[in-house]
Amino acid sequence: MSRIAVVTGASKGLGRGIARAIGTEGWTVYVTGRSLTGLEEAVAQIDALGGKGIAVATDHGDDKQVEALFARVKAEQGHLDLLVNNAAAVHGQELVREGPFWDKDLALVDMLSIGLRSNYVAAWHAAPLMIGRADSLIVNISFYGAVSYFHGPAYGAAKAGTDKMTYDMGLDFAPTATSVVSFWPGYILTDEVRALPPEYVMSELKEMLPEFETPEYSGRVILALHADPGKKSLSGQALIGAELATRYGITDMGGETRRVWSEQLGRPVAYPHGLEAGA
Repeated sequence: MSRIAVVTGASKGLGRGIARAIGTEGWTVYVTGRSLTGLEEAVAQIDALGGKGIAVATDHGDDKQVEALFARVKAEQGHLDLLVNNAAAVHGQELVREGPFWDKDLALVDMLSIGLRSNYVAAWHAAPLMIGRADSLIVNISFYGAVSYFHGPAYGAAKAGTDKMTYDMGLDFAPTATSVVSFWPGYILTDEVRALPPEYVMSELKEMLPEFETPEYSGRVILALHADPGKKSLSGQALIGAELATRYGITDMGGETRRVWSEQLGRPVAYPHGLEAGA
């Protein structure tokens, strides 16, 4: 039986790179996002790498569209092995602009809807397709902003909320074979960053670029986690991608060992363990 994945927010950036990496293992990968052009490009890349890409244009702010996505997966595949929740409302330049939150566009609060809430909605629809699969896995993309000031309170709340939601989901999934983790990548060398003309790259960014991870690196680590027969012991936790890479002996595409940013940005919160699900 073929392996089936859904990667949300995969029309560009980290999501597209993760989907490409999953495709290299011959998986069928449903990629979602609002840009059909971007999704079609992602599908072509997945197919060229030996997988089967399926584009489903989806606005993750619309619950009906998300419901239709998973209904389609159920009808066409009957099960789901891996869900990567990566969709997020980023608002690009406004997000990284300096200044307090009240001087920025109120639209940044959308990260609590497309990011935190959308992860919950996708997992809610995915769970019935996954709990019968012996090694199924949900990965909620988070970041060090869960424990440090990073791009302001809306971003921080979305990431911290994702980590706590993952912990609670782990308790609910405890009696099942399904695992769920929050995944912290490092700084990402997306296709968009690669395409920036040199004159548009700030000096500080130029210095950091050698430390950036390819998005495929995160995808390869996620695949290794999915294949780990002991991953249930990690369920409910927020995990740093570079630490998992060391655990599984994974390097980046050029053989690089990637940096853990905890000294600068902090470590995941260790929520209390041993609680009863539903207590």
